[in-house]
Amino acid sequence: MDMKQHILAALREEFEQWEKLLDSMGAERIVAPYQPSAWSTKDDIAHLWAWQQRSNARVEAARLDREPAFPAWPIAVDPEAEGAAAQVNAWVFDTYHAQPWPAIYQQWRSGFLQLLEGAALIAERDLLNSDRYGWLGGYPLAFILVASYDHHHEHLEKTTAWLQGLEHKQANG
Repeated sequence: MDMKQHILAALREEFEQWEKLLDSMGAERIVAPYQPSAWSTKDDIAHLWAWQQRSNARVEAARLDREPAFPAWPIAVDPEAEGAAAQVNAWVFDTYHAQPWPAIYQQWRSGFLQLLEGAALIAERDLLNSDRYGWLGGYPLAFILVASYDHHHEHLEKTTAWLQGLEHKQANG
């Protein structure tokens, strides 16, 4: 298996793990806050989707051999700047927290599938070449895909740990 196929397989597996987990949770748990946090699994999925839009913009730009057209976020901070993530994440929460779960889920799911489909269309040599896309500042496009995997996996582990904690409380409680 070449590196491109390895990365895509890992992303597909992560997607399938999320799908399985979300299917097992039910809407009530998906929207329940992680106490004491106000965030829920729904909010995490909205957060993943918001950042995923930037990854999709990069993959689309690579496919079309142009500069990325990032989503127009109405916040006065460069999302790539050091320390900006907290501001962006607060904006994401404020913007999407009230949206219904089915809408959030569909946006995330469509975005993830778009990432997989778009990346599959890019030649492996272009994915791995750190000089191919100047707008990536010396990083290969594969870095964006791996970062998307890592970001999703970090939140998957957090959600799984939260669910295990709930089950432990219910069993002992």
